[in-house]
Amino acid sequence: MTPDRIRIETLSGLTVALALVPEAVAFAFVAGVHPLTGLYAAFIVCLITSLFGGRPGMISGATGALAVVMVSLVATHGVEYLFAAVVLMGILQIAAGILQLGKFIRLVPHPVMLGFVNGLAIVIFLAQFEQFKVTGPDGVKQWIGGLPLVYMLGLVALTMLVIHVVPKVTKIVPAPLAAILVVAGLVIAFDIPVPRVDDMASISGSLPTFSIPAVPMNLETLKIIFPYAVIFAAIGLIESLLTFNLVGEKTGTRGGASQECMAQGSANVVTGFFGGMGGCAMIGQSMINVGSGARTRLSGVTAALLLLSFILFASSLIEQIPLAALIGVMFMVVIGTFAWKSFTIIARVPRTDAAVIVLVTIITVATDLAIAVVAGVIISALAYAWNNATRIRAKTETADDTKTYRIEGPLFFGSATGFLELFDPKTDPERVVVDFMESRIVDQSALQAIDALAARYQEHGTRLELKHLSRDCHMLLARAGQLMVDSDDDPDYGIAVHYGVRIGRFGGAH
Repeated sequence: MTPDRIRIETLSGLTVALALVPEAVAFAFVAGVHPLTGLYAAFIVCLITSLFGGRPGMISGATGALAVVMVSLVATHGVEYLFAAVVLMGILQIAAGILQLGKFIRLVPHPVMLGFVNGLAIVIFLAQFEQFKVTGPDGVKQWIGGLPLVYMLGLVALTMLVIHVVPKVTKIVPAPLAAILVVAGLVIAFDIPVPRVDDMASISGSLPTFSIPAVPMNLETLKIIFPYAVIFAAIGLIESLLTFNLVGEKTGTRGGASQECMAQGSANVVTGFFGGMGGCAMIGQSMINVGSGARTRLSGVTAALLLLSFILFASSLIEQIPLAALIGVMFMVVIGTFAWKSFTIIARVPRTDAAVIVLVTIITVATDLAIAVVAGVIISALAYAWNNATRIRAKTETADDTKTYRIEGPLFFGSATGFLELFDPKTDPERVVVDFMESRIVDQSALQAIDALAARYQEHGTRLELKHLSRDCHMLLARAGQLMVDSDDDPDYGIAVHYGVRIGRFGGAH
């Protein structure tokens, strides 16, 4: 690694560490736990996933997507049950990695990805408005007003301007870091009355200590935490793997999805035993990191270690950073994350895809990411099935009392009925050949349709021959006594089976 690369990675890590502080504290408040619980999670999860994750340069930590689900468990049963659920969440994620379930993120269609980034960008944008509130004398949050609001808006605008201008002047310092330093310097030098980090909470603390969650080790506890752990694991992996893909697109790098699942799980197991609230990949921080030029594991490790040093040694200094600077950084992240091209392509793509983009965006903002992605995938899958159901057709040839049907298009549950409608057993000659060279047998419904067709022709005394079938179809239909023509060019594939390639220890993918 060259000195210039080390400089880029280190400064990117510093920028991320500074931006992690208010987000970790804010998400801890959302979950109803102590600020240090969020900061410890940010440190531990960021460190472990940076060291062992499947995508160098990706940043993980305490997230709002998990915090909004955690609050119910904390309010009902207490923080110790949260720690136990986080440990179980990590175990489930490790299991997902071992089973290589991460590869199924490839099934997420591009419209769902667009809706995901748009929805998350809106969520990040809306979350920043909480920083425009301060705690009043009665302990209730209230909006900033008057001159402090003017100052704050001005500093946010200044931060965004600096981030926009700095890359055109120099690339020595990441633009977000330069903006934070400039705005923080102005606020401290002129004592501008705007909210700072210490107005949220003190970040001073000690090293996290190991402790087993203080919950009864019995079946009743498992019944309480297991449903939450499943939800935590699902949300964490979905957000992490979608961010994993997005960072890959931004950087043009390859990574291992299953490796990322195991790293996320390991990080959550550890953080649960060290008093952290758990976490997953953070799209905002990841965009800050890769946008600052980071491409290796050093940036994430640096961010984690600097965050810990802030807690241990530099809390008084970090607490003086104005929230306006960090808000400005996140606003620029929103601008860079939102898929603005979706406005131009939404009128050009199929209506179903356009609906999926809008629907996933809305559900992400209104509920949570997991529901949005699942809904988007289901709608896309149903639309795909419907489109393919209408594509099955047949070309026919008749010669020497033999009629040949050359099937085109996939044969599956959606097209099975249409497939049967292609044939006319009453008028066909004594010998019929059905050629599947241009078709693919997908599922059990397809096999059932073939068997039903054979039965119809048998009733009319017609000799039916099925050509270019897979081995599975051969075995199934041979039991029914149907006649199949064996050819050297018969397709050799399984039915509804995915044959994956396991990469060796030097491969590094799945």
